[in-house]
Amino acid sequence: MVDSVRRKRIIVPAVAVLFLCAVTLFWLSHPAQASVLNHGRLHLAAFDATVVWPLYLVIFVSGIARGFLGPAVFSFMPQLLPDRGLLANAVTWNSTTWQAGAVLGPAIGGLLFAHLGIGFAYGVDTVMEGLALLFFISIGSRELPVIEGVRLSLSESIMSGIKFIFSNQIVLSALSLDMFAVLFGGAVALLPIFASEILKAGPDALGYLRAAPSVGSVLMAVWLTFSPLKKNAGRKLLWAVGGFGLATIGFALSKNLYLSLFLLFLTGVFDSVSVIVRSTLIHTYTPEYMKGRVSAVNNIFIGSSNEIGSFESGAAAKLMGTVPSVIFGG
Repeated sequence: MVDSVRRKRIIVPAVAVLFLCAVTLFWLSHPAQASVLNHGRLHLAAFDATVVWPLYLVIFVSGIARGFLGPAVFSFMPQLLPDRGLLANAVTWNSTTWQAGAVLGPAIGGLLFAHLGIGFAYGVDTVMEGLALLFFISIGSRELPVIEGVRLSLSESIMSGIKFIFSNQIVLSALSLDMFAVLFGGAVALLPIFASEILKAGPDALGYLRAAPSVGSVLMAVWLTFSPLKKNAGRKLLWAVGGFGLATIGFALSKNLYLSLFLLFLTGVFDSVSVIVRSTLIHTYTPEYMKGRVSAVNNIFIGSSNEIGSFESGAAAKLMGTVPSVIFGG
């Protein structure tokens, strides 16, 4: 759809759905609504175990919206640039702001939840989603890029994106490398076990461990914004993925909280290089009229590998033990 409909016409409805999801969560967070959903039995906690199904429904719907939003934003961003020479820098800024949000969002949300309550936290979320919707509406629409050749059917359009990736060795290599690194190298799903059983630390330490990779990613992304990779990007990508693996192995072997934090910080630094190089490659080598399809396939590569990687981490830890499984992944 992203290559068949103006990108803004997809982005605005998708963000509107996310706004409605935030409104619904805010509504559900009110104890009175929880009591209604729980057949009139009032509970002190808004989200009782017996009424958790509405949360899953809202998250499911928000996932559909994000499925449309990701490829649409990816494809729309280059159309807003006055000069294609700015693409690499724009990709870096885009990654920087995304990583900053990934760090600050959960941290601010946690503080609001802890000190002002879940209702207030969801209220702020609703306001922010509303502002995002207004900002997207204010951006001027852009015509779709010219499509080379005849108009394709839906199935042909989907297959053409897959065929393009598998026929372009550079794009395929970058996607595959990153996918396998995330699939096997990620230790995020096992951090609660490391925090409690291996490092013998408390809940606060788990929060720091979760934040460390994102902090590394943000700082490296900011650095690359002002000192972009101008040559030998492929070689640097390989070094970055190798460094990610070594830092992961080091983290698995560490028994010291501060060393573990530093090694997770390094995984974020190396991952940031990988993300920026991969995004720049895809933007550079993919024709404008095909970016929606290619971005969607990229999301399948990377998005699914995150979730499947978490499952792999848990299954490997069950079979091999926590530390050996992370060493194996690295």
